[in-house]
Amino acid sequence: MQYLRMDKTAQNQPPVPRLKWAVLGTGAIASTFAEDIRLTGNAELAAVSSRTPEAAAAFSHRFGPLRILADIATLAADPLIDAVYLATPNTAHYDQAQTLLTAGKPVLVEKPLATSAAQARSLAELAARRHVFAMEGLWTVYLPAIDRVRSLLAGNAIGAVTRIRAELAYAKAFDGNSRFFSQALGGGSLLDLGIYPIALTLALFGSPQTVAGRWRAAPTGVDMAADIRLGYDGFEAALSCGFDRNGDNRFIIEGETGNLVIDAPFLRASRVIVTRNRLAGRLATPAGSGRLARAISKIARRLPLPGLTVYEHGFPGNGLQFEIEAASKAILEGKREQPSMPLGSSAEALGIIETILAQPAS
Repeated sequence: MQYLRMDKTAQNQPPVPRLKWAVLGTGAIASTFAEDIRLTGNAELAAVSSRTPEAAAAFSHRFGPLRILADIATLAADPLIDAVYLATPNTAHYDQAQTLLTAGKPVLVEKPLATSAAQARSLAELAARRHVFAMEGLWTVYLPAIDRVRSLLAGNAIGAVTRIRAELAYAKAFDGNSRFFSQALGGGSLLDLGIYPIALTLALFGSPQTVAGRWRAAPTGVDMAADIRLGYDGFEAALSCGFDRNGDNRFIIEGETGNLVIDAPFLRASRVIVTRNRLAGRLATPAGSGRLARAISKIARRLPLPGLTVYEHGFPGNGLQFEIEAASKAILEGKREQPSMPLGSSAEALGIIETILAQPAS
């Protein structure tokens, strides 16, 4: 067995100009952004805007001091702000991104980019027309472990791909007023969780030839859980998501000569496992997500098993620093999009979700 540790952090990069960011919104993901931007080499947080002055003041005190901008119009017009991170509810993304792009302000929009493919395409057209950078903040695509996956696939590490299996599911107690289950807030498991395996599949393998799936409704009418089938030439991607269970949350790429496993939770990927025989695969990546399965997996990864290679890509912080650094670099270079997450892919992922939800709930 080979056990390789690959420490790659944004802190190791050479000094470059720093982009001045503002964050719109002060919730949990805004806090994560503020924490992780400190780990980048080309970006800094300079300002915050919120619906309430009290929330903005508390956020500024916690992560600053930051300048407090009263509203989105003030933010859009501020010449000292180079780019804006939208950390607001899903249903607010489209209108807010429109306002900022119209003003010529680059935006990084927390996933999902919008709540429909039509909205995403509209934002892409506006960004192109105004010659302004825009990107969906789907941080998983930028993690060092995903770079390792790209490298392994390019090197034919597991032969021709034969199947993809991925699950992302976290049990949520039903609350019709929460952002997870509220239609008014753009809830549903596909927009909250399913977007990750869909976007990662698109990033690694491009556009599918066919799309199919099914979904189950929550009492509010949003999707409680869903299964997605993406057909490619020679293989199928079987993806699933849900609020109805805790899943194993791995992303598994099966090939003719072995399997490539992005270990759980794959949305925060820090470990990639390559198995080249059935025994190594069963021990290192056992079925299930319980304590026993985790213990077996942990022990197996430390044994000298033939046919098993483990790549460790741990990182400080929460992991948003890599997408922040990538977006900042693209903006500083005058690019309109970041190549790993073009707006066309964001619109395509939303189109896949719409195709699934267009079917009657099962």
